Order: sequence, then structure tokens, then C-alpha cells
Amino acid sequence: MLRTFGSVLADVAVRQPEAEALVVGARRLTYAGLQEAARRVGSGLLRLGIRRGDHVAVCMENGLEWVQVFYGCALIGAVVVPVNTRFKEAELRYCLAQSDAKALVVVDRFLKIDFIAMLRAIEPAIDEGLPGSTLPQLRQVIVRGTDVPPGALPFSVLEEPASALETAVQPADVVLIQYTSGTTAEPKGVMLSHDSMLRNAANAAARIGIRPDDRYFSPRPFYHVAGTTLAILAALSAGACLVTLPMFDTDEALALMSRERCTLISGNDTIFLMVMNHPRRAEFPLSLRGGWAAAGIEVMQQAHDRLGLKDLVYAYGLSEASPNVIMTGYDEPLADRLAGITRTHKGLEIRICDVESGAVLPAGTPGEIQVRGWSVMKGYYNKPAETAKALLPEGWLRTGDLGVLDGQGRLRFIGRAKDIFRVGGENVAPADVEEVLHGHPKVKQAQVIGVPDQRLGEVAAAYVILNEGQSARPAELIEWCRARCANFKVPRYLRVIETFDGIGMTGSSKVQKHKLREQALKDFNLG
Repeated sequence: MLRTFGSVLADVAVRQPEAEALVVGARRLTYAGLQEAARRVGSGLLRLGIRRGDHVAVCMENGLEWVQVFYGCALIGAVVVPVNTRFKEAELRYCLAQSDAKALVVVDRFLKIDFIAMLRAIEPAIDEGLPGSTLPQLRQVIVRGTDVPPGALPFSVLEEPASALETAVQPADVVLIQYTSGTTAEPKGVMLSHDSMLRNAANAAARIGIRPDDRYFSPRPFYHVAGTTLAILAALSAGACLVTLPMFDTDEALALMSRERCTLISGNDTIFLMVMNHPRRAEFPLSLRGGWAAAGIEVMQQAHDRLGLKDLVYAYGLSEASPNVIMTGYDEPLADRLAGITRTHKGLEIRICDVESGAVLPAGTPGEIQVRGWSVMKGYYNKPAETAKALLPEGWLRTGDLGVLDGQGRLRFIGRAKDIFRVGGENVAPADVEEVLHGHPKVKQAQVIGVPDQRLGEVAAAYVILNEGQSARPAELIEWCRARCANFKVPRYLRVIETFDGIGMTGSSKVQKHKLREQALKDFNLG
């Protein structure tokens, strides 16, 4: 049966009203409390003139209010536009303008960023009265915090008693416009529906094995679809408690997981490496049973062994697929689970195609992953040309990612096509080399990119962070790779660094490869 966010939330709130739905640091909310708060937000938005189909941008850190606004918009049929809290002025202006946001719910300050000052620079009318000339569609700015401009409203307008809500919301309605990272072009707004996100969440929750009594720690930012679908909605679909932090900090994460006795965890390779290699990890007793990771097999194996994640599963996906494409099941063989080899969810199809010709390739031949079915986006908002490139006439989504199907129709993800580089005609996936480096006992985290080479076209360059108290020369780590992978994959250049923060990190703790490559050109005098 097709569902809406509101109908699922109402069912869980009736079935287990006093069960905790959300814990953010020291703050917590039951399912009954969450539903009532969402109804208040929905009513408040209606009073401010927001209606079904209107776009509401949300620029706040992970918190109770973010989730309340997320569900409140869904209850009245409004569309949530998550805003990355790391955006600079030009990025915020683009997001608000391109999405035709009619309202913005924003925190006044976060991560030393003054969002009100940023908004003043973008749209001076917030000090007089909206709409203004820069963002003519923007009619309401609602501020959580004390710095509320004359043309804006305090968050308390969304906390007044609830009244009757619009009930014409349909499962096929767009509920989220998720902006892609935009590393190679202007960001695109991925349009996802109630049905696509809920079904994706429910299928993922089943493969993770989430139970109503689970306490599920997810540091994924809510402005990413992994944070909305695979954290907020996955917890809802199972009636579990979601535990999170306003921003990821390893000390705080370990303390919170220990205090709340979390049983499940999610993250990418960076997050798991930071947790596993924290020098005081033993001081925080953990109750973890499983969870999911978007990581390579070496990191997966370490997480399984060192954190006791006996039910750990692997996930691959992208925003345009709501986002999960494959997730290994917690009850599948361990080797397959950690290697990320499995079939996709029921009702979805996968095929592998030649990147250049588009021809469908046989099993065992690497190529572009294409997906078709209920989780595929409706398109990019107000970008018909880009939509036509990504969505083929037969309904297939071009992911731009590389993978291979085995004889049983099971997919193995190889890497992001834009990250693959060619060394003397041989394709190299950065993850392959990173996995070798992650196997070194001194290495905490490694990142690999391709850099120019006159003879071979490109060669591998690596940046490595060592475990605390360790030292290693670049030559030692290069020799480690030489003994364990093909010559063309061995890094020509390697630098040991303290942190990736100054180079470029996303809000979900991923290193931005294009910025790392720019840094490598300078560091190794290749520019």
C-alpha cells in the first residue's frame, strides 16, 4: 500500500506513543510528541500562507526542530528543500532562487556562520518586509534563534496549538527537493516523492534489521538524503529511536552512543575510521549490534571485527534513487555483506551499460550502473535538459557510477565514474588503492586521486593520516602498496598529513576529491 509520511507517523504515534522517536544530544522526543509538534508546524505554515506544493527551504543543523519541520511540511503537502549548512553566500542564493522557495526556516548561527548576515547580503528586504527584488518568490523567513530581522518571524510561530490540517496529500506528491553536490556543474534539485522515500526507507530498514527496540545512531546530516531517508524515515518505518548530533564529533559520538546504549550505527569510511581509531575509544563501552556503511571491504571488515558489528551491512546509492540502490541483508553471508554484493530491492531493476555507446553489457563486464523502478526520482527541478540526460525514455536512470553484475544478477559497486582515472590505459578506482592503504597498521585514513603524468596520462597520488603516535615515511607506505596491488595502481606520490579539513570536507565527512586533486597539483608541483 502506498503511504505518505503523515499516515506512517500517525500509525506509529498511536501504536507506541511513549516510545522515544528522537534523541539529539541531551534532548529527546516521543513519537506522540513528534506527531503533535509536526502538526503544530504544519498548522503554523498554513497560517503563514504555505500550501500544498509550495517549497520550504530548511537551513538548520540536525535537531528536533529540523525533524518537526520535515514532517510538518509533509503533513500539508509542502515540499522540503534541505539547505547545506556549509553553504557560502553564492550557494545559498542559488539554492533559494533555483528552488523557488516560498519560505525559509533558518537557524541564526551555526558552525560560526552568521546566516542572518548572509541573508541580508542576499536579500536586504528581510530588514524591511518580504518579498524583495533578489528572491521575489520568498515570502516568509522563520528564524530559530535570537537574531530575528524585522522582515522575518521567530520560530515560535510554528509552535502554537495545531488546528485542522489539509489532508489531500498523495503518496506520489513530491516531498523533497534534494540538491546534488554540484562539484562539476551547477547543483541540481532532485525531486523525490513520499512513496519513493518511504519504500526506500522501509526496504533499507528490513535489510539492516532495524527493530522497534533499537536505538539507531546516525551522524548523517539531515540536509542529505541519507539523513532523511536512511536515518529519519528508516527509524520511523521500524518505530525505532533515532539518535544523532547537531554535527559529527568523534568524542561526542562515542559518549552519546555509550550513554544511550545505541545498537545500530551508520556512516561512511571516514566516520567509521574516526570512531575505530579514536585513542580513547576503549573508555566508551558500546552496545552496537549492526548498522550500515558506505565503505570498502577493508573498512567494513575492521568495523565488523573491532566494533563488534556482527550484523553490519553495505550500502550503495545516490540522491536520484531516493537514495539506496543496493543494501546487503543482515542475514546474508558475511563475505557478501562486507564486499557489498547483493540484489537490489524488490520492484527495482539494475543493468550495466557501456559508458560511451549505452549498449547493455553481459554479466561480469564492468560498466555504468543504470536503475529503473519506484525509487527513481521524478526529475531535476526546473532543469529539463539535465533531466533528459539522466532519465532515459524507457525509465532507466543513468547513475554515472561503475559496477558489475554477477551471474546471479547481484551488483558490485566499483566506484564513481568521475573519480576513476586511467594509468597507461588501465582504469584505476581510488577505492581499490585506499583499501590497500587502510590495511596498513599505521594508517588511520587514506584518500587517492589521479594526477597528470606525461608518459602515462595519469598516476595515483595519495594523502594519508596516521594513527595517533605513529610515524611513517611516504616510501614505506608506497612499498606497502607495491607488494599488494598492480604496479599501475601504486601511488607515485604520497603525503602524510594531519587532517583533510583544510583541503575540503563535506558535511557528511567525505573528502572532496576535486579539491584534493587541486591540492595535489600544488603539493607535487604538477600544475
